[in-house]
Amino acid sequence: MIHLEYFEEALCYMLQHSQIKGTRIGLLGISLGADICLSMASFLKNISATVSINGSGFSGHRVIHYKDSNIPPLGHDLRRVKVAFSGLLDIVDIRNDIIRGCENPCMIPIEKAQGPILFIVGQDDHNWRSELYAQIASERLQAHGKEKPQIISYPGTGHYIEPPYFPMCPASLHKLLDKPVMWGGEPRAHSKAQVDAWKEILTFFTKHLGPSPKL
Repeated sequence: MIHLEYFEEALCYMLQHSQIKGTRIGLLGISLGADICLSMASFLKNISATVSINGSGFSGHRVIHYKDSNIPPLGHDLRRVKVAFSGLLDIVDIRNDIIRGCENPCMIPIEKAQGPILFIVGQDDHNWRSELYAQIASERLQAHGKEKPQIISYPGTGHYIEPPYFPMCPASLHKLLDKPVMWGGEPRAHSKAQVDAWKEILTFFTKHLGPSPKL
């Protein structure tokens, strides 16, 4: 179970930090971290902007808990695991199907977020179908009267979109499966995406949080 109270404690600490301007806090997360950020933005106050890098917007295999609210896990089916020619596992389709689309009870209620959300998406993500999830998130926001969010999709780009010039991570050991899995991405396209995504993230945060103080 993911207890958001744990992350709320960190948020309260940051709000008291001398470098924080008023109550404007930005969140940036990747993969499960992105889903935790989306959950924080949905349930906690004083979050002015959120960036989700290849998040899903769903509770995956753990319940997300905050006070009296529980988001049930979507779950998965390991029979859907495929083995690539390289011998790596391909887990892109192991999650259970999304019944009822953007109103699925396992979806994080992102329409409650106070600030805007930027979705960064790798079109060759092999952890899960990030582009599809971002579109469903957009549908949910609009269905609840919110503005259409900004979605930036990068072709040939895998799951781990990291800061510029970080080496691409095409595969690694998966903690739950305890086996190596592929994350997707083509080296040149993925590397270019990391450079561009970083610029877009800084622009987004500058717009909604204000410019960074000069050191």
